[in-house]
Amino acid sequence: MFGLNDLYTAAEYFIVIAGELLLLFVAITFIVGLLMEYVSRDTIRNTLSGKRKGLGYFIGAGFGALTPFCSCSTIPILVGLLDAGVPFGTCLSFLVASPLLNPVIVGLLLLVIGLKGTVLYAVLGFIGAVIIGFLLERMGLASDVKEVTITGMNGGEPLTIAPGTPFLARTVPRVKRAARFAVGLFIQVVPYLLLGAGIGAFIYGFVPTDFVTTVAGSGNPFAIPVAAIIGVPMYIRAETIIPISGALIAKGMGVGAVVALIIGGAGMSIPEMTLLAAIFKKRLLAVFIATIFLVAVVAGFVFQYIPL
Repeated sequence: MFGLNDLYTAAEYFIVIAGELLLLFVAITFIVGLLMEYVSRDTIRNTLSGKRKGLGYFIGAGFGALTPFCSCSTIPILVGLLDAGVPFGTCLSFLVASPLLNPVIVGLLLLVIGLKGTVLYAVLGFIGAVIIGFLLERMGLASDVKEVTITGMNGGEPLTIAPGTPFLARTVPRVKRAARFAVGLFIQVVPYLLLGAGIGAFIYGFVPTDFVTTVAGSGNPFAIPVAAIIGVPMYIRAETIIPISGALIAKGMGVGAVVALIIGGAGMSIPEMTLLAAIFKKRLLAVFIATIFLVAVVAGFVFQYIPL
């Protein structure tokens, strides 16, 4: 039976992890909001258009890493990039990097796997995005993109500031819009963060350490691929899985399995698969899912065998 100490441990974990994640989330989203005031979707599209393919993969992954978009926003942007003539491989690198290297997700990971682990995650995610864009283009899969055009995409465009406007007059409106962006995104995401913190607290307080170590510890060679398989179709936001991952690591789950779970869930969730099915033909969709799974497994094993 569960004891009072278990309940106290779970409650303490929930308060600490929820407080840290919420504060960090607000700070990061505000900074990202300021960044997006100066970088419009047109800027992204124009920058990616006309670039040499080799450089385009890196720029596409870089822009993807800067965009705090969920699938419902990333997919319309992807269609806009394709319609603008941005090379297929560059678009795929953007598509992969956007959820995996979301600045909010990377920032929250600092609390779970530390600075070295987060840097390694970012490096592996960026390299994976570049390689996927390159390989899928070289495989000739650009022809598997359906002709889709999305009209009326919502704004998010930077303010138009007249030349010579004083610093405060041009900065304050942007700061206000960034704050509204942070608050709006916070309202959308806070239930998922609290849900994840609650599940993580339950795991931390009540799930036996021996059970987690046996099933998903670093000694189980199947833990990483199984975690990646679970993550790929799992309908859960990365903001939810991160606090859960912190509890699983504390209970003995291997960091490699946790990373595979996060990449699988963030890189290819059920909502994203549904949206991409309207854009990609079946062959391209299947290959894309398989490559996300492969990246998740490879990254998981790298984390398992590299001491942090």
